[in-house]
Amino acid sequence: MGRKGSRRKGSMFAKILFGLCVSFMLLLHNAFAEDGKLRIIAFGAHPDDCEIKAGGVAAMWAAQGHHVKFVSVTNGDIGHWKMAGGALAQRREKEVKDAAKILGIETIVLDNHDGELMPTLENRKTITRLIREWKADIVLSPRTNDYHPDHRYTGILIQDAAFMVTVPFFCPDTPHLTRNPVFMYFSDRFQKPNPFKPDIVVAIDEVIDKKVEGLAGMESQFVERGVSGSEEIMPKNDAGRAEARQRVSSGFARRFERTTNNYRDKLIELYGEEKGSKAKYSEAFEICEYGRRPRAEELKKLFPFF
Repeated sequence: MGRKGSRRKGSMFAKILFGLCVSFMLLLHNAFAEDGKLRIIAFGAHPDDCEIKAGGVAAMWAAQGHHVKFVSVTNGDIGHWKMAGGALAQRREKEVKDAAKILGIETIVLDNHDGELMPTLENRKTITRLIREWKADIVLSPRTNDYHPDHRYTGILIQDAAFMVTVPFFCPDTPHLTRNPVFMYFSDRFQKPNPFKPDIVVAIDEVIDKKVEGLAGMESQFVERGVSGSEEIMPKNDAGRAEARQRVSSGFARRFERTTNNYRDKLIELYGEEKGSKAKYSEAFEICEYGRRPRAEELKKLFPFF
């Protein structure tokens, strides 16, 4: 056989091998997706948003064997007072990946510039594909009334995908979902045009140490204060850095105590008087009207902690 025939035969063999590999990976993915466990995907505008708003419940789902993925829709590349660009983006990606190891979840950072996110068709397709690929039961995101444009537009992108994930010929390269996920919002304090109203409040006492450890490890944002920092407040040595991390951990713990105090009545409703009264730290979520509207019994299956 000549060289041309050998090359043709080799090329055909390579295509067959590639096809087998793809088929095997799809089989693995489907088996992973149909293992009876919940599949949760959360979207935040920056590398730290999901961890702040849902790091506790994510760790609790993960501890029960459920599958959780955090997505930062921008790379956070201007989120610091001293450094920016690719170096900061890489640093912040490492910070969320380190946090993901602590929480027991997956995480990815999309390559969109911080401060420049727009609700474009291209971004809508990206979000739609990510939700479909994860075969999500629950999708978490910020609400659309927020001080930061990236937060607002992340919320809009998720809302815009909430129906499209079920439409077969939108992004037909990624199989559509035959059942719409439950879309839910992170908690916030914004009042206009409408305040946050919790449908679910989860006590996270059992994982609070994991959550604040992951957040304290995001030193670019919380030890060095992100865009609000300065040379004067930078830790000068290892002892100063350790002290700053402890201060960050304590500050976040107090923040999640305030969530509990704000929504104590809902905790008691969900957990009962005894457990609801004793809970110290919590996270809260509101159902978005655009996705599936779960009844109370389904909601408790999606949040199997009560």
